[in-house]
Amino acid sequence: MKNPHLILGVLEGDDIGHEVVPASVQIASAAAEKHGLRIEWKPMPVGRRALDTHGSTLPAGTLETLAKMDGFVLGPIGHRDYPKGPGAINPHPIMRKHFNLFANVRPTRSYPDIGCLRDDVDLVIVRENNEGFQPDRNVVAGSGEFRPSEDMTISVRVITRKGSERVARVALALARSRRKLLTVVHKNTVFKLGCGMFVEECLKAAKDFPDVRVNEVIVDTMAMRLVRDPQNFDVVVTTNMFGDILTDEAAGLVGGLGMAPGLCIGDGDFAMAQATHGSAPDIAGKGIANPYAMVDSTRMLLDWLGRRKGIAEAVAAAGSMEKGLTAALGDGKARTGDIRGYGNTESFTRAVIGNL
Repeated sequence: MKNPHLILGVLEGDDIGHEVVPASVQIASAAAEKHGLRIEWKPMPVGRRALDTHGSTLPAGTLETLAKMDGFVLGPIGHRDYPKGPGAINPHPIMRKHFNLFANVRPTRSYPDIGCLRDDVDLVIVRENNEGFQPDRNVVAGSGEFRPSEDMTISVRVITRKGSERVARVALALARSRRKLLTVVHKNTVFKLGCGMFVEECLKAAKDFPDVRVNEVIVDTMAMRLVRDPQNFDVVVTTNMFGDILTDEAAGLVGGLGMAPGLCIGDGDFAMAQATHGSAPDIAGKGIANPYAMVDSTRMLLDWLGRRKGIAEAVAAAGSMEKGLTAALGDGKARTGDIRGYGNTESFTRAVIGNL
């Protein structure tokens, strides 16, 4: 493509987001320059700093401005520590719903010498993003939870055929590009209607992917098998809450949440890079946060946008980022302490750039 160009929003989020997101931008910019890709970064306020300066954790006009871009990088959000008030909302579920980012793609991979419990993990969990039990995502207005009496709380889970079918197709296409194996995780032995519908739609969609082998695993069995034989899985698709739990378990096998990237995608050409981990206020400002998950999420964003939009330079930049990350993870002096290293955020960032 002549004059390849991407416009990407930068929303640092909270706490360590102000450290790992700038590291991601710095690394992605270096990789882009190497391959002749121009990235126009657009910083925008979000989270606690936005609340203090704009009166809202998701200021008015943010969604409209983001819609004019190709995608954005969202740092971790520390919404649990927000003060109570009308402007103190959790912004990322709103972003996912607004941009119809219904599939959360979360890869898990082992690297040597970083303290992985297993050295043979290479799988991707595709989590449905906009339905399920999460009360801030499963209704248009109001909440999916209510308390009719002081002693009773009712939570509603929403499963739709459309939501199940479209996330299944994302997972099937991903499986086709990898080892052609998809595992559908559910609990239809108990949730006969909800999980039953999810499984039905996954199997229907699979008919259009005859080259992909499809099997099913009950979620509690999957929790055990992730520990016992994760090497037997390639792409996994599941509902929102099951995916939320299983991806954290999978991260525990390969060094923790600092090694857990993610990309939120939908039907269009717009995506959001968002690592799985939280904002870690206990280590914020110390310069020791592991930027891997955020950097790799940004790499996934460049790769996905490059393939969707036919920008070979973006795909190449993502490839260089992957090489740099692998090399930096192999350097104990560069790695952060959570993955058996002696370095910090800055040393890891320098090592990745030096190995692009």
